[in-house]
Amino acid sequence: MSNSVVISQSMYFPWIGFLEQMRLANVFVRYDDVQFSKGSFTNRVQIKSPTGSQWLTVPLKKFKLGTCIHEVQIDDKQDWQEGQLELLKISYSEAPYFTDMMNIVQSVFSQAFQTIADLAFFSQQALFKYFEINPKLQFLDIRELSIVGKSSQRVLDTVSHLGGDRYITGHGAHRYLDHGIFESAGIDVQYMQYEKIPYPQKHGGFTPYVSALDLVANCGKQGVSSIRSNTCNWRNFKHESA
Repeated sequence: MSNSVVISQSMYFPWIGFLEQMRLANVFVRYDDVQFSKGSFTNRVQIKSPTGSQWLTVPLKKFKLGTCIHEVQIDDKQDWQEGQLELLKISYSEAPYFTDMMNIVQSVFSQAFQTIADLAFFSQQALFKYFEINPKLQFLDIRELSIVGKSSQRVLDTVSHLGGDRYITGHGAHRYLDHGIFESAGIDVQYMQYEKIPYPQKHGGFTPYVSALDLVANCGKQGVSSIRSNTCNWRNFKHESA
C-alpha cells in the first residue's frame, strides 16, 4: 500500500480540488514557511453571487517582500468578517443548505487569529471535517520537521523523511518540479486530474473554481460525492498538458 504525501500552502476556504488532494493523501504537510505571494489563494477565494463571481478577501497588514506566509498578519481594523457574512447571505440565502454553510463560516470567524496562515488552515480544516473526507489523514507542519533547503529538493526530502512513496500535487508544480530527482529516489509524482463534476449551483451556469462553501450551501454533506478526482503519473500529465 502506498504512502501518499501532499505538501501545500494553506488556502482560505479552498475550492473542491484542494479537498480532493486531502482525500487521496495519507499525510498532509502544511507548507507556510515560504514567501507569501500577492494574488494567491491564501487570503482570498471566489464565490458565486447574483451579480457574478465575487472575492472573499481577508485584508492583511503591510509586510515586506519575502515575508513568509506564517508571518503575514491579518488587518482587523477593517470589519471584513461582517462584510463577508453579508455577501454570503446575499449569495446563498435561498440555497438548501445555507445554514450549514453559514455555521461553518461562523465557526471559523468565532476564533481569534493573528496570521493569515492560521486562519486559512483552520478554514480548510472546517470544510475537511464537515465532509468527513479522510478521517485517518495525518496533518503536519513543515516547521516541525526541520527540513531545510528549497524548491524540488526540499519537497523530495520532506516526502522521503515521511516514508512517502507517492507525492500528490496540483497543476502549478509542473512549472518548477524536478521530476527526475523524485524518480531517482523511487518516489512516484502524481498530478491531480480534476473531474470538476457539475452539481446544482445558484446564479447561472456551473463553475468549479469557487470555494467549497458553494458545495456546502447547495448540496450539504451529500456534496462529498463530488469530491472524487484522482491522479495520473507526471509523464502522462506532461503529455496531456503539452
